[in-house]
Amino acid sequence: MQSILIVEDNENLIELYKQVLSKAGFVVFSAHDGEEALNLMKHTHLDLIVTDVMMPKMNGYELAEFLRDLENEIPILMITAKGSLEDKKIGFRIGIDDYMVKPIDVQEMVLRVEALLRRSKMNNDHKLTVGNTILTQDQLTVTSGSEMIELPNKEFHLLYKLLSNLEKIFTRRQLMNDIWGFESDTYERTVDVHIKRLRSRFSRNADFEIVTIRGLGYKAVLKNEK
Repeated sequence: MQSILIVEDNENLIELYKQVLSKAGFVVFSAHDGEEALNLMKHTHLDLIVTDVMMPKMNGYELAEFLRDLENEIPILMITAKGSLEDKKIGFRIGIDDYMVKPIDVQEMVLRVEALLRRSKMNNDHKLTVGNTILTQDQLTVTSGSEMIELPNKEFHLLYKLLSNLEKIFTRRQLMNDIWGFESDTYERTVDVHIKRLRSRFSRNADFEIVTIRGLGYKAVLKNEK
């Protein structure tokens, strides 16, 4: 099971978040400020942090900045009452991954947590092999036989997402959230454009193809299992 750390100085919110995330299948820990969170992280494996901004001793911005300075790439979802564009800029520039403004919908929080964890898994899996095709994340390359293609970032991660979940149908909105993020202003039509480019690039690939599921979205399938 994946582990979530809630960093929040309001006991009522801690209990609410714990209840909702535990019900969604996560192991949940809590800390009341950044210092307590760092101490807990010394001996506890965590997959994601949900943090408030305004806290005693070490606030959410300071916690995120400290972790990123250490090159710790754990996903961070910031939940705060500070909702101005400037506040968001500060958070994203420090290195947080997503941002919610209080009062929040806790079910939306769960969806964002799940999306961040999926993206984190993609970022941590450096290679993926499908038949004779190898996707290498560090170089954003796809190699098949003697042919190697370097893809733009979004195209690579879209293909990686589909090939990591063969036969699974993804809606355009799911792909938008996982690849472009919840805060993106990009339209779902962009997914279609990227799919079209991928199909063109890999039309002769012997291992896989991307299939349109009418009215739903897309999935990747093995050619020899169609």
